[in-house]
Order: sequence, then C-alpha cells, then structure tokens
Amino acid sequence: MRGLRNIFTREEGGLHGAAFLLGVSSLASGVLALVRDRIFAHTLGAGSELDIYYASFRIPDFLFVTVASFVSMTVLIPILIKKMDGKSVVSTERAADFLAEVLTVFCFVMAVVSVALFVAMPWLSYLVAPGFGEAARAEFVHLARILLLSPFLLGVSNLLGSVTQSLRRFAVYALAPLVYNLGIILGALFLYPYYGLTGLVMGVILGALLHGAIQLPTVRGAGFSLRLARSINWTEMREVIRLSLPRTAGLGMSQLVILVLIALASYMKEGSIAIFNFALNLQSVPLSIVGVSYSVAAFPKLSEHIGKGERGAFVRHVLLARRQITLFSLPLLLGGILLRKQLVYLLLGTGQFSVADTALTADALGLFLISLWAQGLLLLYTRSYYAAGETRKPVIANAFASVVTILLAVVLVQAYGTVLALPLAFSIGMILNVCLHWRSFSRDFGTVT
Repeated sequence: MRGLRNIFTREEGGLHGAAFLLGVSSLASGVLALVRDRIFAHTLGAGSELDIYYASFRIPDFLFVTVASFVSMTVLIPILIKKMDGKSVVSTERAADFLAEVLTVFCFVMAVVSVALFVAMPWLSYLVAPGFGEAARAEFVHLARILLLSPFLLGVSNLLGSVTQSLRRFAVYALAPLVYNLGIILGALFLYPYYGLTGLVMGVILGALLHGAIQLPTVRGAGFSLRLARSINWTEMREVIRLSLPRTAGLGMSQLVILVLIALASYMKEGSIAIFNFALNLQSVPLSIVGVSYSVAAFPKLSEHIGKGERGAFVRHVLLARRQITLFSLPLLLGGILLRKQLVYLLLGTGQFSVADTALTADALGLFLISLWAQGLLLLYTRSYYAAGETRKPVIANAFASVVTILLAVVLVQAYGTVLALPLAFSIGMILNVCLHWRSFSRDFGTVT
C-alpha cells in the first residue's frame, strides 16, 4: 500500500517519464472508451437513438470549452507555478486563496449561463440538429438539459487538475479519464436497461463526478481545498480572464466546427451522427496516447522555463516533444489507415451494428487518421504558446482553419451527400491549422526544423 501511495504522490519531473505515465493511462482510458463504444454499438447500433445521444452533447460541450474554460489548466498552471515557487506554507496558502477565488467566479458564471441554456434549449435544438423530427427533438432537449451538469463538474475537476499537474502528480491526474469512462460504462450496463437514453446520460454525470473526486484527496493533501472565497482579487481575475478569452475563442471555434458537422449529419440518413462520432472516438485513442500525453507532460516544464526566462531551454523542450510525437504518431497513422476495416470490425462489429455501418465507420476513421500527426502537433504548439503567455496567435490560426473547415464541409456534403465528407473536411482543416501554427512558432521562437 505504501508503494502504491508513493506512485500517486510522487512528482514526475522528466518529459519521457511523465509522457509514458500519461500514455499508459491514455491507453487504458482508450480501452475503456472502446469498451463503451462496443456496448453502444452492440446494444443500439448506428440508429436514431445514438444520433440523439451524441447530438445532445453539443451544447454542454460548447459550454465547457467556452464558459468552463475559465478554469482551464493551460491558463491556471503557469499562475499556480509562480505562486507556489519554493513550495513554502505561505506560497501554498497564496495559491489556495487564488484557487478559491477562481472557483467562486466560476460557480457564479456557470450557474447563470446554465440556467439560461436550460430555458433556451428547445430553440437551440433547431440549430444543433435541424434535421431531427419532433419526437427526436424533444428527447434531445431532455438529454441536453441533464448534460448541462457535466461541464460544471468537469470544470471543477479541471481546477483540481491544475493543482495536480502543477505539483507534477501526473499519476492521479491520469486516473481521471479512466473513471470518467467507467462511469459511462456503468450507466450503459445498469441504467440504460431501466431508463433508456436518460440512463446513458446519468452515467456521463457519474463519470464527470468521479473525474474530479479521484483527484480531490491529492489536492487536499497538498494543502488545497474546494472552498468559496469571501472576497475576490479582481486584478488577478481580470488577468485570468484576459488569458482565458483567446483560448476560449479558439476552442469555441473548434467546437463550432463539430457542431456544424453534426448539424449537417442530422440531415443525412439515420445513424450518420453515430458513425461520425464512433470514428471520431476511435481516432481519439491514438491521439490521446501520443499527442495529448506529450503535450500535457511538456506543459508544466515549458511554463517553468518561460517563468525563469530560459527561452533556449523552452524551444529545446518543444523540439523534444515534437520529435516524440512524430516518432510515435506516424506508425499509428499508417497502421490505422491500412487496418481500419479490421479494427472497426473487431471493435464495433457486433449486435445491432451492421456490416454496412462497419464499412462506413472504417472509411470515416481512415479519413480522420490522415490528420492524426497534425492534431498531435497542434496540441503541442497551442500549449507552447499558452506557456509563453501568448494566446492571441493560436486563436487567429484556429479561427481561419475553422472557417475553411466549415465551408469545405458544406461544399463536400453538397457534392457527395455522404457522412464521409465530414471527416475529410475535418482532417484538411487540421492539417491547415498545424501548418499555420508551425510557421508562426518558427517565426516567433526560432527555427523548429
């Protein structure tokens, strides 16, 4: 037990060690995500129920990346690292007070916006899923209203995650996505048979609750707690908001792209939204193992180098992470494209999931995987800019690439009328986006060849 406790309380300072730990966790989380999707495919197939289920996430997810991004780890970690410099009792108390102020503002804003979205959901359904019939639209509104709890719970978990990452306690942070997927699986196995789609989203809420709860003991053990502040230092809050707004705009554009793609899929035959999401989830597994792991592991160290004025070390750390992402992403990209049909058949080809659904999902997966390497590098470059305190330039690149993706998706759907037009437009947009970031980073920080 002592050895196990040491694993979850040990600081992981090296890039490779932290990335390996996060990569193993991402692999385990990906396995659970695949189990989740296999249960969905077996039980419901690619039909109207899963279309409604996946579409109902769009407004809550948009809320998460816009309003809830106020407590983004990429914004809070550099601030917390500065406040905890030296790790004294005084510096910990100063960081804890700051955390309480952020939590207070976050809770107030989320409460106001969530109530407004709850009331407006029937009208918003016409924007998110314009192709749905009235019965499907009513179910969509019901599920989306329940899911408004998810961004609040995940936002609080992000607040806790900013502490665990600042302390480099990556092991406990790595468990969060595992228990999140576990909650969804429990909902699918034990709640769906009794409550239908409502049971599925109840599993999502359970997973979001576990996502934060698993990190809470470590955060409390480090001298922090979840409490509301009696007063707010608005000078610091304005700085957090200033840093958050560009990131919020960038993520908001990315979510807007997915929202538009889902809206286009709602006009297609039943199951198109489900197939799009199945393929998107499958490509997210290798992306999490490599791109997310290395970018997350690198971020605290990048922030530290910038804080100390070590510009050369900052660039070298970015280069190191970029080489590792390239080294591991390209084989996964090529292997995934070549074996996509076998992988989808093995993972999803069961129960209500037909042969035609399997073939279409496999082709959609192949189109998503074209941009796997680009997506991994994009995560790294974005976090590098955030660590450097420069959040405006990633927003400009994201906005331009997002507009191109949306326009391209509309043109391709008009030309071919198939769900495959959506992942193709997505991948082209991602490749364009990383090219813009690459060029900008080279100009701002030096050669990255």
